[in-house]
Amino acid sequence: MTGAAPPSGGPQGTRTHCPYCSLQCGMTLTGSGRGGARLEVQPWAEFPVNEGALCRKGWTAGGLSGSRERLTTPLLRDRATGELRAASWDEALDLVAARLSDLREGHGADAIGVFGGGGLTNEKAYQLGKLARVAIGTSQIDYNGRWCMSSAASAATRTFGIDRGLPFPLADVEQADVVVLVGSNLAETMPPAARHLDRLRERGGQVVVVDPRRTPTAAHADVLVQPVPGGDLALALGVLHLLVAGGHVDAAYVEERTRGWDAVAESVAGWWPERVERVSGVAVAEQQALVELLAGSGRVVVLTARGAEQHAQGSDTVLAWINVALALGMPGRPHAGYGCLTGQGNGQGGREHGQKADQLPGYRMIDDPEARAHVARVWGVDPGAIPGRGRSAYEMLDALGTPTGPRALLVMGSNIVVSAPRATRVTERLEALDLLVVCDLVLSETAALADVVLPVTQWAEETGTMTNLEGRVVLRRQAVPVPEGVRSDLDVMAGLAQRLGSPVPLSTDPEEVFAELGRASAGGVADYSGITYARIEAEHGVFWPCPATEGAAHPGTPRLFSERFETPDGRARFHAVDHRGPAEPPDADYPLHLTTGRVLAQYQSGAQTRRIAALPDPGPFVEMHPQLAARLGVADRMLVEVGTRRGTLRAPARVVDTIRPDTVFVPFHWLGVNRLTNDALDPASRMPEFKVCAARVGAA
Repeated sequence: MTGAAPPSGGPQGTRTHCPYCSLQCGMTLTGSGRGGARLEVQPWAEFPVNEGALCRKGWTAGGLSGSRERLTTPLLRDRATGELRAASWDEALDLVAARLSDLREGHGADAIGVFGGGGLTNEKAYQLGKLARVAIGTSQIDYNGRWCMSSAASAATRTFGIDRGLPFPLADVEQADVVVLVGSNLAETMPPAARHLDRLRERGGQVVVVDPRRTPTAAHADVLVQPVPGGDLALALGVLHLLVAGGHVDAAYVEERTRGWDAVAESVAGWWPERVERVSGVAVAEQQALVELLAGSGRVVVLTARGAEQHAQGSDTVLAWINVALALGMPGRPHAGYGCLTGQGNGQGGREHGQKADQLPGYRMIDDPEARAHVARVWGVDPGAIPGRGRSAYEMLDALGTPTGPRALLVMGSNIVVSAPRATRVTERLEALDLLVVCDLVLSETAALADVVLPVTQWAEETGTMTNLEGRVVLRRQAVPVPEGVRSDLDVMAGLAQRLGSPVPLSTDPEEVFAELGRASAGGVADYSGITYARIEAEHGVFWPCPATEGAAHPGTPRLFSERFETPDGRARFHAVDHRGPAEPPDADYPLHLTTGRVLAQYQSGAQTRRIAALPDPGPFVEMHPQLAARLGVADRMLVEVGTRRGTLRAPARVVDTIRPDTVFVPFHWLGVNRLTNDALDPASRMPEFKVCAARVGAA
């Protein structure tokens, strides 16, 4: 389950981090990337997160360097002909600024929307929020991380008073007795992390996987529990019911370190095993065996991921599993507790510093007067000039081009046409805009719709920080020169701010921006004020919170909650939740569950990985059980059509016995898959229900 060895060694190069997932694996880059010279990825064995191991995506990450598909000049669309033509940077930025100024003057600043990404560096995410709120003056900013971590973030904040994906280093799981992975396919989504599970099992621990599919992660687990998609919440309620009934609740811990237990205990009284089996599809005996395993273990770690979170009840599902961990007395104990496996490369830092609709830097809430005053002082503006709370990601996209929604959209670090739920509707809204501006490395599906396309740097061509799934702030160093004609996102933002008459300038120097980010975050939940580039390099990353201190430097905070939670009274909060089921359950017309997820060789919308020849690109496929295939008269590799109430997709069948007979699975990396998914939103997190909807399948 660990990453394979690299093809060969190499001379000392630039130490940096992988451009993909939230592990932010350390790597060394050698080669210039110029004149056809290949950019080589070599190990960085000393970096503790991956110890030199990488997945195949990491080893081939240099494949876009020098690619013919890289954009190297701005492109402007002639709406009369639909053609894109090359333009100078001044022409492109002047046009964008003039159009935005006209819209702002005629319709107000909220006529302009800004859409960011969980792959942007901390510096870019911070500056994007400042661009939106200061230079443009709009409240309409959000990012694709709303579709990744928001349900877990909502639940963790409500329970613990702080949202950091893992409140401990990932390696801590090796010392647990039991790790429960709920909706995570760790072996495919972040393979170097799976070695921790191997080491756990080598020392006698056990791994439990909760997933409708028997994934490669489940194949290496000790226990596999296969609920129906959307059944994770009911299963958690049933587990807690049995813990209470069996007298396995840590009463002393609950009394000393939590609040709200009585209401939760009462709420699960009706979730007896037979009811849970009927709702979740998990047999009574499996429930009882799982509870016996948890109750008999001194150190339990519960980890959730997108499979549990991307639901219209995703935040409630996470709350229910946190309730299980709290009832067992685990959060705050060594090598135990609850954590979330963040997905995108900067899914953690990307939501901490201002590109979410409701937040300011330092994980401050935008409607908090003290937070507004603090950030305004750092920015040098009046607090009243900072806009209020805007629309969440999907709600903003759904409003594009409508009388009350944004008429222009700036997109940075996201391929919305592929990744958004109910993507046909979103594409229609993008086409209804007066102006669509996209910053990207390549002509992605979203860039192909734009009025203005701005070519920006990729990860190896720029310096900036990322915050990985552990809350460890790491530093990506520029390894190769910026191609002629390409600019960094910071340059783009500074150029637009100047042309829009921003009351304050925006810096283009990433280290300077990071220092300002530190000042803006000081005193906030996510305090970076004591972190510098020099410290990050010297210490292989610094864990936040890390406030600036007089005298000796603050050491950073690898582990949270050992003494208190980040709530006003230091106690964690139980929350009573109940199961409602998917927003769109199967019926006679659409009798199956459709769920989506990743595959090993591709990442997110595939804008980068699908362009790397060394990575297999089979296109989408429809995974189904042999019983279902036989009923439909479908053979392996036969072309089938999947339909939902929002659209259809044709792709080859993969007939496997690793999935439930009532469920089909389609990976989401290719255009068309998310035309099928449901845009029902979680009421707390505003997360769309990517992971389950009603579907039908037939031979094409």
